[in-house]
Amino acid sequence: MTVSPCRSSFAVKQKDLYQFLSDVQENCLKNNCGQIVSISLSIDLVDPLIVLDKLAQANEINFYFENKSKGEAIAAIDAVKKIQINGKDRFHQAEYFIQSHLKNIMTFGDSNADFTGPHFFCYFSFFDQHHSDDYPFPAATVFLPRWQISVKNEQCNLIINTFINDNFNIQLFLQTISHKIENIRSLKHYSPKIDYFPAIFTHKSVKNTEHFKDAVVSVLEKINSSHLSKIVLADVLDVNSDKNFNLFNSLNNLRKIHPNCYIFSTSNGKGQSFIGASPERLISIHHQQLITDALAGSAPRGKTPAEDAANANRLLNSEKERHEHLLVMNFITQRLTQLGLLPQVLAPRLRQLSNIQHLWTPIRAIVPANVHPLKIVAQLHPTPAVAGAARDVACAEIRHYENFERGLYAAPLGWVDSQGNCEFIVGIRSALIDGDRARLYAGAGIVAGSDPEREFAEVQLKLQALLKALV
Repeated sequence: MTVSPCRSSFAVKQKDLYQFLSDVQENCLKNNCGQIVSISLSIDLVDPLIVLDKLAQANEINFYFENKSKGEAIAAIDAVKKIQINGKDRFHQAEYFIQSHLKNIMTFGDSNADFTGPHFFCYFSFFDQHHSDDYPFPAATVFLPRWQISVKNEQCNLIINTFINDNFNIQLFLQTISHKIENIRSLKHYSPKIDYFPAIFTHKSVKNTEHFKDAVVSVLEKINSSHLSKIVLADVLDVNSDKNFNLFNSLNNLRKIHPNCYIFSTSNGKGQSFIGASPERLISIHHQQLITDALAGSAPRGKTPAEDAANANRLLNSEKERHEHLLVMNFITQRLTQLGLLPQVLAPRLRQLSNIQHLWTPIRAIVPANVHPLKIVAQLHPTPAVAGAARDVACAEIRHYENFERGLYAAPLGWVDSQGNCEFIVGIRSALIDGDRARLYAGAGIVAGSDPEREFAEVQLKLQALLKALV
């Protein structure tokens, strides 16, 4: 009888795994302590989004992250360890939480391959404190998942994290893993029922159309009087549906519509999810090689190749858009330099998405081993691409002009592994989902020369693109 690769991989390692767990538990008994273990197993290729849809429970925290163009996807389900933080010290506390737990994790399996070993998933809000008491996510959350499905270049891994103490039942745990692998294996050829009928929105409401335009006019006056050079103003679209939004279908739509974006979702275990399709990477570190993006300056895609080329040409030659882009690029290089890094600015180019195109300059640097990824995230967030310049002044003005809570909008979301690798994106082009209600977020950078009508149109373009994906 032929045994499937999925079953045989675990079957071959099961004896060794039992011995590993027994040794760990014996040490726990001897030292009267507990121990986190991280187990990496190669399994048959499966879609992590389907695994998330079928295995995640409503009362469990989870995280989904996909970059289709890089052949990467991760689903993280439930938490073995978790911290939720508010306040100015949140990035430092998050770093300490990760570092202290990594000292207490023992690994089994190949933890050096891509997307294996323990990963900590993180999401932060735009501001370090919420003004609204009813926003459903804290200012920072970091968790080590119980189950993680990772895909990289057609290679699939299951990572199981658990806590061992003297009461830990090894045999029962191995049976649970075997059962979980069988459940995942059954999803290999699973074709979920896709709801092809779009949601019927019973109510749609832009917070206040004229408020956004009036805010742009007021901001331009401050820019012209030199109080600041740029501010990013966001707007929201509130929608009610005739049925609960389907997270799987919405994410599946997003990855089809926006294959060049980062598709993301995080759920708080209380019924709310924050999802989106972001074109903007904050930082990516792989083997100490950092890359970040200066992404600012926008124009719509054209309906014809000629119109598209004309829009791109205007974007490349627009003094206003190039100025906005330069503010972001200079900020990033300065902040990285302050950390002791030596940023290298690559040639500028266009980032063309399905409905919009941006000026884009990648920036690279080598990260010393003593600089944790979250130190860089803390140094860069928020960039002028989502806040403005000067940053502190712009953030104060955002609080003044925006009559809603930004929450996770335009803030860092991502993961950090045990080797110092990471990927963080900026949570733009996003929506907060709560049952049959959704709040969609989008923003535009306001600089000297901005036109209130055009900026409003840009925000609506981004909102409508997101709205099309929600089902």
